[in-house]
Amino acid sequence: MTQEPATEPSAEQGGPPASPLPLRIVLADDERMVRTALRAILGAEPDLEVVGEASTGAEAVPLIRSLRPDVVLMDVRMPEIDGIRATEQVLATMPEPPRIIVVTTFENDAYVYDALRAGASGFLLKRSGADELVQAVRLVARSDSLLFPAAVRRLAARHAGQRAAENTARLLRARLSDRERAVLRLMTAGLTNAEIADRLGVGPATVKTHVAGVLAKLGVRDRTQAVITAYECGFVRPTAAPPLHP
Repeated sequence: MTQEPATEPSAEQGGPPASPLPLRIVLADDERMVRTALRAILGAEPDLEVVGEASTGAEAVPLIRSLRPDVVLMDVRMPEIDGIRATEQVLATMPEPPRIIVVTTFENDAYVYDALRAGASGFLLKRSGADELVQAVRLVARSDSLLFPAAVRRLAARHAGQRAAENTARLLRARLSDRERAVLRLMTAGLTNAEIADRLGVGPATVKTHVAGVLAKLGVRDRTQAVITAYECGFVRPTAAPPLHP
């Protein structure tokens, strides 16, 4: 009598569920010590894996296309091609591009605002702690918000007026419903889907549907671009804190 080879019990058979694959990360920074520190912090987490490094934007773009990571930590200022142009090239040439977090020294850097407009999902300061770094990677990987409302307001106050007419027309064409407008207003305050759901008294699934509707109608890729558009078209005023009640 032959014996079937032993197999691992599946989740349906009562065995443990399969472990999710770690998030794959590429580091792009012209300072070796910075890359080493980032790799050490991220590599210590079981659900994160650094799969590649680049020291210039010119190196980063083909590396990202080849490795297809989930998240990229992109230094804003690099030789040859800076982080803004590298972000633009990655997003323009990949059908399913990674989430990009731009890393900078100063939160009021004009480069940061341009990188967010180019399609970056958020930004981190180089002085951020290990916990902030790890949390940021996990947040953007699940398409959640990685915005610092006060910092974004300061950036928008300095730069939004340059593109106000373009984005006002976009908002008018979008024809957002009253509930979608309420959700967008709370997004600009940096609230997560769960926090928006609690504020509006609806379920998280309903908020997720409204967020998807806002992104589709505005023609933007993610929450960050939606928030930037909201500031630039005057939907919220960048010089004041967005109201907590829509």
